[in-house]
Amino acid sequence: MEKLHFASDYMDGAHPRVLEALVWTNGQKTPGYGTDDYSYLARDRIREACGCPEAEIHFLVGGTQANAVCLGALLAPYEGVLAAETGHVSQHEAGAIEFTGHEVLTLPGHDGKIDPAEAEAFCAAFFADENHDHMVFPGAVYVSQPTESGTLYSLAELEALREICDRYGMRLYLDGARLAYALGCPECDVTLPDLGRLCDVFYIGGTKCGALFGEAVVVPKAGLIPHFFTIIKQRGALPAKGRILGLQFLALFSEGLYEEIGRTAVRAADRLRAALSAKGYELCYGSPTNQIFVRLPDERLRELAKQVEYSFWEKSGVDHTVIRLAVGWSTTEDDVRELEALL
Repeated sequence: MEKLHFASDYMDGAHPRVLEALVWTNGQKTPGYGTDDYSYLARDRIREACGCPEAEIHFLVGGTQANAVCLGALLAPYEGVLAAETGHVSQHEAGAIEFTGHEVLTLPGHDGKIDPAEAEAFCAAFFADENHDHMVFPGAVYVSQPTESGTLYSLAELEALREICDRYGMRLYLDGARLAYALGCPECDVTLPDLGRLCDVFYIGGTKCGALFGEAVVVPKAGLIPHFFTIIKQRGALPAKGRILGLQFLALFSEGLYEEIGRTAVRAADRLRAALSAKGYELCYGSPTNQIFVRLPDERLRELAKQVEYSFWEKSGVDHTVIRLAVGWSTTEDDVRELEALL
C-alpha cells in the first residue's frame, strides 16, 4: 500500500495550470533575469492585487533565500530582526539570517505569533538601556502569515506592529510562504492590499502554493532598497531564466487561481480537523489554515508511520509527540477520507 502524503505542502510539482503555462512557452526564447514580457505582466497583476501601483516586484527561487536576501538588504550592519522564537528564521533556516551578519532577536511565540505589547516592551527596554550603543539594534520585525503554527495575525495585530515599527524606526517584513492558505481562510481579515499598506517588504509564496518553485517579493514603495536588483544578483539569487518564475506567478494571478488554491486546501483541512475532533484527537495551536497539529501517543504514532507520511513537530511529555499534517492544493477528498479511516 502506498503511503498517504501529508508531510508537507510542497511535495507535489506544480498546479496543472502553472505547468500548462510552462509547457506552452517552453520553446520560446525571451530575455533573461525577469526582463521578459511574461514577468512584466505578472508584476502588473501582483501590483493590482496588492493595490500598490508603484511597487517593485522581484522573483526569487525559495523562501529561505527570500528571507535572507530581503532582511540582509533591509537591515543596517548594526541591526538585527525581532522574531518569535518559533519563527522560521529563528529555527528552521540553519542560521541563514545570522550568516548575513544580522542577529535574530527572539521574542516569546504565542501560538506562533509575536505579541505587539512584548515587541513594544523589548524596544522600550533596549533604548532605555544606557549601554544600548554596545548592543544589536532592533531594525526590523519579522512575521509570517500564516505562522509556523498555522495561526493568523489579525489586521489589528499587524496594525499594532506597524505602529511600533514607525515609533522605533524599524521595518516590518512579512514571510508569505503559505500566504495563499491565509488568504483562503474564512478567519483571515488581512488582505493583500492590507499587506501592501502595512509592510515595508513582504513576499507572496509560490513554492508551497501551486508553483513548481518561486516567491514573489513585493516592495510597496519603489526605491526603499536602493539597487535591490543588484543586491539580489550579488547574493546569487537572480536566476538567468527569470521567465520560469514570472510565468508561474502570471498563471497563479490569473482568474483567481492563487486564492482558489488557498480556499480548496483550507476546506480539505477543515474536513480533516472536524474528523479528528470527532474521533477525540487532541489538536494543538488552534490553526485554522492548511496545517494541522495533532498530539498522539508514541505507540500509536509508530503504527501510523507505516501508512502515513507526516512531519515530526515536537515531543510532548514522556510518551507523546506533536505531528503536523499538511494539506495542499493537490489534496483530494479521497486522501482525507483514507486518513480519517486510518485514524
